Amino acid sequence: MLRRGLPRVPGGEAWPPATEVEASAVAAEAGPSTDSGTQVVETGAAPSTGAGTQVPAAESGRVAESGRVAEPVEASPTPTARIRRGLPRVAGGEPWPSAEATAAPASVAAASVPVEASDRPETPAPEAPIAGATPAAAAAVAAPTPVASAADTIVRRGLPRVAGGEPWPPADTAPMLAGPSTGSGIQDAADSGTQDAVVPTLATVAILAPSIDTPLPWTRTVWDGRAPRRPAAPPASARRRPTWPQAIAGLMGAAALGVLAGAAIALVRTLLSLPFMQDFLAAFPGEYESPIAVEPGFAPWIGWQHFFNVFLMVLIIRSGLRVRTEKRPTAFWTPRNNPKGKISLTLWFHQALDILWLVNGVIFVVLLIVTGHWVRIVPTSWEVFPNALSAALQYVSFDWPHENGWNNYNSLQQLAYFATVFIAAPLAAITGFRMSGLWPKKAERLSKAYPVEWARALHFPIMLYFVAFIIAHVALVMLTGFLRNLNHMYASQDAVTWTGFWVFVVSLIVIAGGWFAARPLVIAPIAKAFGSVSGR
Repeated sequence: MLRRGLPRVPGGEAWPPATEVEASAVAAEAGPSTDSGTQVVETGAAPSTGAGTQVPAAESGRVAESGRVAEPVEASPTPTARIRRGLPRVAGGEPWPSAEATAAPASVAAASVPVEASDRPETPAPEAPIAGATPAAAAAVAAPTPVASAADTIVRRGLPRVAGGEPWPPADTAPMLAGPSTGSGIQDAADSGTQDAVVPTLATVAILAPSIDTPLPWTRTVWDGRAPRRPAAPPASARRRPTWPQAIAGLMGAAALGVLAGAAIALVRTLLSLPFMQDFLAAFPGEYESPIAVEPGFAPWIGWQHFFNVFLMVLIIRSGLRVRTEKRPTAFWTPRNNPKGKISLTLWFHQALDILWLVNGVIFVVLLIVTGHWVRIVPTSWEVFPNALSAALQYVSFDWPHENGWNNYNSLQQLAYFATVFIAAPLAAITGFRMSGLWPKKAERLSKAYPVEWARALHFPIMLYFVAFIIAHVALVMLTGFLRNLNHMYASQDAVTWTGFWVFVVSLIVIAGGWFAARPLVIAPIAKAFGSVSGR
């Protein structure tokens, strides 16, 4: 009798239902059987198993004559064995498997027949029929029990492989049944020259027809970024090296640029030698006297501001390029008051540098206005434009314009500094603020008036402008009086000495140290003071 357990739904009846319990009780009472599920065999009669399998009368008689006790016959599973049904697969559905599947016949199992107990070792069964045995027994030895057909075996279907699909495998899937293996299911015994009839045991294995070696379709969702946690170095064979034609083409391209630069220099020098250009240079030498008087020289605070500006600009460019190319950040930063504002640690570092750079720029502009040195970088006359053209032509011709930076910048320098401080820097700040997490998310009208796409389209070109300005600025400092220019900016003196040079070398060492220290191992402890840092 089946034991009933807890109900499957709140308020329901105990499981399994009472009808199944009564059916199991009736099946248990039907037919006399021993505790092991075998029936008693009488001498001279045709014994039968609990499953209805009979043993020939000749076999029983032989057992009686020999005076030995035959082993009990094991009961084979009934073909109509009930399959226990489980929970439904969908809400409100019927229990699984369906009622049709539970009523289907079970797979054919192997049946064992009694063999005599013997102390002697087992001997292989003879291939020829046994003499004196009944034709039925001989046929049982010669021919194996037939295997159940594919139509009699039900393939159990599982969950669907795609959402909303049908259960797998499909309903029309036909199983493949393996044939009997010779020698594995035959039992034999020998005693006093007499050998009993044996029935081979079959190993039935159901194999689904569809191949399971083909992998399921899948979509790649995780990509290695520029800085993966465990970057794998590519093999040496995978590194592409330029071929000889490519190397020769690169050298020819560099030589062509050199030829074009030389041709431009020769053209400009020829142009400046003409009489009308000589008159132009005399009228506009490259600089003009400002109508507003300004104290000459550079105050010490200008040198400090210049150093901080260069230091921050180098790290901002480095972190900005890292943010632009980083696909899989190694660490993240989360503000304390906004758990949803998680950003990469590199982006946090870039924005922190931007804030420091803006603070340094505001201090610089305030000091320029207070001390009156704003006149040096702000045009005060329309003569700045023809003088700037004159200075540019003189630079290209390598006939440098008169250098008087201690007292007054030439017009080209003045326009370049004005555009950098009062145009490029504010644009970089405005576009960066629009793309940062500081931008108010609820300001829908403001966001619609100033789309983030505009900021992204301008921010990177502005960074390229700063890179070009730094390269040109450093090149002109080195080509137009290196030691004197370094003394102007780092030593606050108008002299040709090595003081400004050594201060410049120390500043380069500090900048290089900041470049190599700008990594998560160093940045993370600083970022933890303003929020939380995590690896994911």
